[in-house]
Amino acid sequence: MTGDHGLEELPHWDAGTVAILSTGAGAPHAIPVSTAMRAGPRRVLIALALRRESLARLREEPRCALTLIAAGDVACTALAHATIVREPMTVSDRVAAVALDVDAIQDHRQPRFTIDAGVAWHWTDDEARDRDADIRAELAELGKWPGAIDP
Repeated sequence: MTGDHGLEELPHWDAGTVAILSTGAGAPHAIPVSTAMRAGPRRVLIALALRRESLARLREEPRCALTLIAAGDVACTALAHATIVREPMTVSDRVAAVALDVDAIQDHRQPRFTIDAGVAWHWTDDEARDRDADIRAELAELGKWPGAIDP
């Protein structure tokens, strides 16, 4: 733990962990994101619906923050800048893949507590669950191809 000094690299988290994406370009705007995938020590890939206000805000102002609080004592905020790397995604013409290149990582852990669990959730619609799996698979492929997401 590094407290207020921050982390050198992103922690690892389970697939499906709910993260909070905060954007600017006006009043702060925060949304839950279930597709956040660690794509390297200081890079995250997410998928956003093309209709999302967050995507429009990232086009105008790419600076953003992604907050993760999950089991395994994950509690941090990644301060990043976003780049749209695939629009639309191959598996869905309604979704864009976005790379978050992390500039700094705030460590929210403290020795006085530990994170036992994150937000528990599941898909209630089979079609949405299958589409999410396809989107995650494409994000994972993008993460393996550095040329697609390197700045």
